[in-house]
Amino acid sequence: MIIHSYCEEKESIITPEAFFGERKDICRTAIATFSHEIFQAVISHYPHTQVAQIGSANGHRPIYRLEVNGKPIIFYMSSIGACMAGNFIIEMQWQTGIKNLIIFGSAGALDNEATCGRYVIPTQAYRDEGMSYHYAPPADYIDIPNSGRLAEIFDGLHLPYVAGRVWTTDAPYREIKSAVEKRKSEGCLAVEMELAGIQAVCDFHHIDLYSFVVTGDVLDEGQYRPDGLHEANHSLDKFFVALKIWEQIE
Repeated sequence: MIIHSYCEEKESIITPEAFFGERKDICRTAIATFSHEIFQAVISHYPHTQVAQIGSANGHRPIYRLEVNGKPIIFYMSSIGACMAGNFIIEMQWQTGIKNLIIFGSAGALDNEATCGRYVIPTQAYRDEGMSYHYAPPADYIDIPNSGRLAEIFDGLHLPYVAGRVWTTDAPYREIKSAVEKRKSEGCLAVEMELAGIQAVCDFHHIDLYSFVVTGDVLDEGQYRPDGLHEANHSLDKFFVALKIWEQIE
């Protein structure tokens, strides 16, 4: 069964070194977005240099080193879904040497009253995906260790937020009513597609992950409402929040 995929053995047959050569050490922190609109806006605004890329049969995605207030930071656009987002992290870290990753995105509201108008800081993620079971021992939820530190940062910045569990799933078109009700009963505030997998990858590879989301579409009001999804995906404020987090953790 997939939940028994994890093994303590660390060495893998396929390694990043086979594709990228020796590990690089370019920068300490990376920011990742899932939004092509945010990605293009940032690249057009800040001086940047391409330092690496992530490639596949689908094409190549550049990894940039930005200069922000005279300091360097890695910036890239992640693929969507726990599997590819996790693999991107592994390949990006190998080519840059980062120790901290700040990643933000959108989510569906399971408790719109709690999340509307607030950032969501996940404290645990329900593991309804496949990636995490290869990188962490089996359990229903995975802890998000830096959620407390992130909440302290948001408090210091006077940003509105709510902290709680989220649900990570590979199958958005199978977010059925009974599953939504079950996750809500366990305290899940939102549903997204990456966090459980990327937290497991970051734990395995000793990366400090700082993650927050904004809810857009709504699943808990009887009829599905996608109207807020574009704003949640592409609003640039999340990048500037990520920069503030970067200032605090470094």
